[in-house]
Amino acid sequence: FKSLVRAIPPECDPDYILLQDEESYNLIEYLWVTPIVSPVECRGLWDHLNCWPHADVGETVSQPCPRFLRTTGRVYRNCTEHGWTELFPPHEIACDPSIQSHGYFLYVQVMYSVGYAISASSLTIATATLCLFRRLHCTRNYVHIQLFLSFILRATFIFIRDAVLFSSDDHFHCDSYPVRCKIATMFSNYCIMANYSWLLAEGHYLHLRWYIVLGWGSPMVVIVAWSLAKYTLENEGCWERRGHEGIWWILRVPVLLFIVVNLLFFLSIIRILVAKLRTQDMHRNELNQRLAKSTLLLVSLFGLHYVLFAFLPHKVSEIWNFIELAFASTQGFVVAVLYCFLNGEVQYEVQRRWRRWRLKQHLPGEARHQHGSMSQSVGAHTQVSFLTRGPPTRHSSLV
Repeated sequence: FKSLVRAIPPECDPDYILLQDEESYNLIEYLWVTPIVSPVECRGLWDHLNCWPHADVGETVSQPCPRFLRTTGRVYRNCTEHGWTELFPPHEIACDPSIQSHGYFLYVQVMYSVGYAISASSLTIATATLCLFRRLHCTRNYVHIQLFLSFILRATFIFIRDAVLFSSDDHFHCDSYPVRCKIATMFSNYCIMANYSWLLAEGHYLHLRWYIVLGWGSPMVVIVAWSLAKYTLENEGCWERRGHEGIWWILRVPVLLFIVVNLLFFLSIIRILVAKLRTQDMHRNELNQRLAKSTLLLVSLFGLHYVLFAFLPHKVSEIWNFIELAFASTQGFVVAVLYCFLNGEVQYEVQRRWRRWRLKQHLPGEARHQHGSMSQSVGAHTQVSFLTRGPPTRHSSLV
């Protein structure tokens, strides 16, 4: 049981690995106790990091970097008449993980951090806008607000996760994995699951109470199951690794299910839209334009671009990984623009409130007071007619 819950596995302990390698060298040396037949030969060597076998003069021997460094580099020694040469390149150069991957991951981290920051800022403004104006309070916009909040929480906990995991320059250490980094990883995965879940709720909304159960409750069940599996079967590091494929599929299967169901909703809605547009008297170009606009809105709302990446193995190329993170980090911004900032109802309410504020600023003090009294005594329709022009025609459908 003690080894089961240990946060530092043996393969992550440098002292344990070095001791294993040294024991292997001692065993090899014991088996090679026979005297050297040829004087032109270099005996096996243990340099406290690598075990070098016997070699002939003129031979170049290579060894991989020590296992605890977890890099793919190699170091070399030449066997000369005077013995082994110095190590080349040195361990700090050949086995430095930053040279191999740090530059790429730093660039990717900056990219998705900027994307999530833009998305979180725009979604915060969009959420405040939908909450501020009473005329925008309806079930459809309540679902939009929940989706916006899931995007905001996803970005927030990704920032928290990165801050905890990369709190020092030693990104590849194995000697300290505090509980807080596992909690950060757990909540980050929960917010990602909730985001997918609310994309599904947007695809087909029922009653608001059931939205909340679907959007926030179902991801919690999945995350609890994943956390228990991680703790009992793969309690290593900050739970960010994917060494055990079965545990990873606990998260993967619900995400794939959400994406597939949303894809079916999308195809059904597109079929209905095409049938509806064909019954209307419009030119083919106009039909294609309205269908393209509706498709763009639905793809962004349902998160259907995830279909491109959902069935790829997690060990994909760096280019695909970059593209997927770019889409994921900026999707919140696209959703905020399409479903709030470009929404006709939202624009009308913002313009109406702006014109009313401008009108109050230009009225004299007494007139402003009289206008306020008059506004309270007359009906709401008269007040709106006095302050604004007639509202533009608003359509609740996507076409």
